Amino acid sequence: MDKLPAGGACPSAQPGMANCRVFGVRDPTPEGPRTAYLDRTVEARADLLAKASPAPPTQVLRLAATCEESQCAHFDGTDCRLATQIVALLPPVVAVLPRCAIRPECRWFHQEGRAACLRCPQVVTELSDPPAALRLAAQPHARARS
Repeated sequence: MDKLPAGGACPSAQPGMANCRVFGVRDPTPEGPRTAYLDRTVEARADLLAKASPAPPTQVLRLAATCEESQCAHFDGTDCRLATQIVALLPPVVAVLPRCAIRPECRWFHQEGRAACLRCPQVVTELSDPPAALRLAAQPHARARS
């Protein structure tokens, strides 16, 4: 993979993280929630995040922010285990790379390549009742099956 630019982006960010911005919106589909990607990112200002109410913003919006690396439970010192587990545990949901405004700086893409991008549309940072595979992939200390 290409070297991750300094300050690479986490595509599963939380409000309040450094350089937080919206890059997609949850789109309910018959196959399950999918990310509808924006043409460009939008700053995740408090007034924009409030529009998701009464749901938490992370149930409605896909947020990207500067990867917190060692401050994140998913970071192993080198890689994002969440990206590894998503690739190992979730099926692809698209056949071609979706247009994505954060791909040039995305930690998941730089680490796992197109395999992460083919699974990314199904990722919702916060679900009230996630499918079992997504729940397992999100556990910081889960071990992805090879």
